[in-house]
Amino acid sequence: MTATANPPAATSAADPAVATILARIAETPNPRVTRAAVAFSGGLDSSLGAKMLTEVYGAEEIVPITVDIGQGDEELQMAFNQAQLLGLTPILIDAKEEFATAWLTLAIQANSDYLGYPVSTCMTRQLIAKLVALKAVELGCDAIVEGSSGKGNDQYRMYNAFSIFAPALTVLQPVRDFDLTRGDEQLLCDYWGIPLHEKLAGGDDKTLWCRSLASGAITLETELPDDVWQWLTPPQQADDTPVTVTLDFEGGVPIGLNYERLPLDRLIGKLNLIAGAAGIGYIDIWEDGIMDLKSRELYEAPAAHVILKAHKDLEGMCLTKDERQFKEGVDQKWAYMVYHGEWFHPLKGGLDAFITHTQTRVNGTITLELYKGNIRITDRASADSLYHPEIRTLQSKSFDQRLCGPAAVIRSLPYKILAQHGLGAEHTRGSVAVGAEPMLQLPLQMEIAVQD
Repeated sequence: MTATANPPAATSAADPAVATILARIAETPNPRVTRAAVAFSGGLDSSLGAKMLTEVYGAEEIVPITVDIGQGDEELQMAFNQAQLLGLTPILIDAKEEFATAWLTLAIQANSDYLGYPVSTCMTRQLIAKLVALKAVELGCDAIVEGSSGKGNDQYRMYNAFSIFAPALTVLQPVRDFDLTRGDEQLLCDYWGIPLHEKLAGGDDKTLWCRSLASGAITLETELPDDVWQWLTPPQQADDTPVTVTLDFEGGVPIGLNYERLPLDRLIGKLNLIAGAAGIGYIDIWEDGIMDLKSRELYEAPAAHVILKAHKDLEGMCLTKDERQFKEGVDQKWAYMVYHGEWFHPLKGGLDAFITHTQTRVNGTITLELYKGNIRITDRASADSLYHPEIRTLQSKSFDQRLCGPAAVIRSLPYKILAQHGLGAEHTRGSVAVGAEPMLQLPLQMEIAVQD
């Protein structure tokens, strides 16, 4: 059953633009809710969503839930300050360890990359949605509100997680459901006296792994000032002296930075500062969203750039050719599913199992030189390395090379058959026409002399 609960304030008190928005809201049938949880970050969307719970949906009780996934003390304090201004006290859930050990570990092992984006916000949205849904069910809520728009990706990611962990709860997405633009949201915030603290139009989203800047609001003409970056020093302003970092890996996960053993979250935090100061981590890409709509997206991810480069190189050293080639496809599918909000899909669990299995031998130490936005690997070492120079290098006399002669003859037999059918002529330019008679007539049975 749907009905408009607690209609918005009289439009006569609003300017024409606000009156139009309020009329649209009033004309839209809305579910009646009693106790509603809100995924609360303190930004424009979640602040407006919390306010609309009472102004539009008639909620008797609001349960704001803030999830710490490593965004930092400053952003958490901003969220609590914003909640206080709204008369709310958020429940804080500390998910830093879960994000690092269960989510980022897999992202590193899977060489996470979706069209140049080291998947980050798409992971945290699903983790936050899971934790908010579980807490909402625990506290007896009948609804959850979150601030996704109808043009972005998070509406799908959040809804998927809500649906699997709180299938009986009503999901409210007012920005989408009332067709609000960013400008509409700002006008409503002004109208209802909600303070705004966005430094960027469109906001930003910061995690341990990556920071997204003004997602969905960047145009081809957008130029960001140098002071907008939190980790990244623009390469032209970075120090003229190269910086060397060493990463130790166990099971495909970095466990040490510059020979200091660290938990993954602290290692990433320190490396963000080191690599960012060297101009590492700038990402400016075309992104194809879940709705197949293109957007220009800007990110900064210094530690991710360094760790993923080192990890993939170490895999090249420790995994077989067939493992590496097959895993490329698995990694691509893994990133695609995570980006598209399918972290909790059974297939994703199967991909996890394969990826994790391959990482038992991905152990070693990679040394990298960071300089003005560039990363160069300078040293590699691993007890699990499949590279054996005493066998492979041209300087060594490890086996009698003449043994390979017969193998090469056998390997070439299919090509001799192709030649008999004239297919070699298709690749000849200037001398033999396509479809000409075979240049060679070779017997299919050949004697191969094997040297004693």
